[in-house]
Parts: sequence; structure tokens; C-alpha cells
Amino acid sequence: MNTNYLEAVEKAASFLKDKGMQTPQIGLILGSGLGELADEATDTIEVAYENIPGFPVSTVEGHAGKLVYGDLGGKKVLAMQGRFHYYEGYSLKEVTFPVRVMKALGVSSLVVTNAAGGVNENFTPGDLMIITDHINLTSDNPLLGPNNNDLGPRFTDMSEAYDKGYQSLIEAAGEENGLSVQKGVYLGLAGPTYETPAEVRMIRTLGGDAVGMSTVPEVIVARHAGLKVAGISCITNFAAGLQESLNHDEVVEVTTRVRESFKSLVKTLIEKM
Repeated sequence: MNTNYLEAVEKAASFLKDKGMQTPQIGLILGSGLGELADEATDTIEVAYENIPGFPVSTVEGHAGKLVYGDLGGKKVLAMQGRFHYYEGYSLKEVTFPVRVMKALGVSSLVVTNAAGGVNENFTPGDLMIITDHINLTSDNPLLGPNNNDLGPRFTDMSEAYDKGYQSLIEAAGEENGLSVQKGVYLGLAGPTYETPAEVRMIRTLGGDAVGMSTVPEVIVARHAGLKVAGISCITNFAAGLQESLNHDEVVEVTTRVRESFKSLVKTLIEKM
């Protein structure tokens, strides 16, 4: 990672500190249709991505495209309402730039959320899934290239990408809110096409329970930076071959339907973290 990249991270962090984003504890990345959780925060400071030095701009429907700092669940949180994706044409270093900025601001834990297709036949659209692990099939990695030891180690241990203690907390948060929460492995692909039925059969054979086009790069960088990670998928549809057709409108519709459950789950999780 070159000096310019580090300078860009520091410049963005300094800009946000000057805006009043001083002491965030937990970072939140809110996926398609899930951004409303940030509206639950109080004493907020909001900045559009386009105004933050070095930040890409989200181009996907269901992603508001702003950073929200405030109090949620008794913690200071820094929430991304909408994320960036490899399929939008960004490099993975650009996709994961906000995670570097979160770390520079003092965040120690990251909660990642996404909308995902259900590959496990026991899942139903609307289910919430604790991400226990992931498989990276994007054919890329945000840590490729020279390593800066100030940011993290050359070879990052991914044996516990998603903190086991946090997985237990999500489960407990589900019980408190009367929610039956699934568990599974998230498989990340580059997109933007939905998977073919043959690819879904492959994913199931490889051990994937849900599939999507995000999350994996951010989690890799979070672990490189020493952040503890909790992950939750909203299962928005059956993957290809398991239902007649796939479209993004359905993703937004299902996340809208379950967002109250989702918000309750994440707020209780944050209280417990």
C-alpha cells in the first residue's frame, strides 16, 4: 500500500474528526435496504460520501450513500448507509477504504450486514443469518500488493474471521427479540450478475449457505486491521434454480419487510457488545 493511500485514509479521518466524529466504538456497514437502522441513532452527525475526501460514491438503489455518527444501543457508532461494490467498477482497495478510515477514527469492532440469496434449502426469504464464516470467490483480495505493517500483518489470520463471541451475542439478541436466527457460511462473488443454477449447485457443494456480492473484502480488511467482526445476512430470495427468477426489486422488498426485526436484532447486539 503506497504512501498516497495512507495519506488519503488520514485525510478522510481528519476531515470526519473535524466534523465531530470523535470517538466511534463500533462501525456498521448497512447493506441493501438495511440502511434505516442508522436513522435509529441519536445525536447524529451525517456526511454524504461525496463530501468525504477519498470516499467512493454508492450507485446502487437501496444504498443512501452517507456516513452517520451517533449513539445507538448505548455505544458511539459510525454507520455506513450503503456500501461500495467491486461490480461498480471500484478496486477492492476503494471498496474497503471506509474500513481503514473507521480504524483510523478508533473503531474496534465492525458489524457487517448484507442482503443475500439463500442457498441452504432450509432457509426462507426473510430469514436473518449469523455469518459464521465466508468463502472468497471474487477472484481478488484487497490485501494484494505491498503490505504496510502499520496497517496490519503481511499474512492475515482468517481462522476466526467472524468473532465467535459476537456470534453468540447475535444468537442471544435473537432470543431476546423472539427471532429464530439461522447460521451459515456466506460465499462472496464479484457480481453483478446473479448466479446461474449450475453456480448455485457449485456453491452448495463448496459449503455455502448464502451468496452475495459484498462483505468479504470489508471483512478481510477489518481482520487485517485487527477489528473484531460480527456479520448478519438478510436472506432475501432463493438463489437461482430454487425460484423462477431473480431481481433487485425483490431484494429491497424483502429487506423492507423484515427491517423492524433486523433493526431490533442489531440494536440489541450493539447493547451487548
